[in-house]
Amino acid sequence: MDGQVKVYYGQGKGKTSSAIGLCLRAAGQGKEAIIVQFLKGKDTEEIGFIRRLEPEVQLFSFEKYDKYYMDLSQEQKEEQEHFIRNGLNYAKKVIDTRQCDVLVLDEVLGLLDLGLLKEEELLSLLEGMDEDMEVILTGQFLPDFIKDWANSIYCIQTIKES
Repeated sequence: MDGQVKVYYGQGKGKTSSAIGLCLRAAGQGKEAIIVQFLKGKDTEEIGFIRRLEPEVQLFSFEKYDKYYMDLSQEQKEEQEHFIRNGLNYAKKVIDTRQCDVLVLDEVLGLLDLGLLKEEELLSLLEGMDEDMEVILTGQFLPDFIKDWANSIYCIQTIKES
């Protein structure tokens, strides 16, 4: 793996917003960013805003349902897993074809936590990066193996929320 891997994880709010901030900075430098969202449903707050940033920042959500993955019935989860796999295949294509400078895999760590993505699959995906690419991983939990691969790791936690 030649590129940069950054991780935003933790129980607090702001992981996706931090990743979007990096996308905005990249766009301001004339670079292109792609965000692939997982597990959030297809109606998140960020979608409308990000659509206004196209073509420099693009968002792809491979969700069928409006609800978070955890709120789906077992039947819906099984169906959604097909769409999740499509999202992962798209992320691989983005890396393999050098389609952008910054790639955000939003909630990809959640896929690991739920057993929908294996460690080897994520590492295989990241190994395809070139030296100029930056990949940002987000999620609530940080698996130990990521610590060896990531260049930067940020823990986002809520200290106080009114």
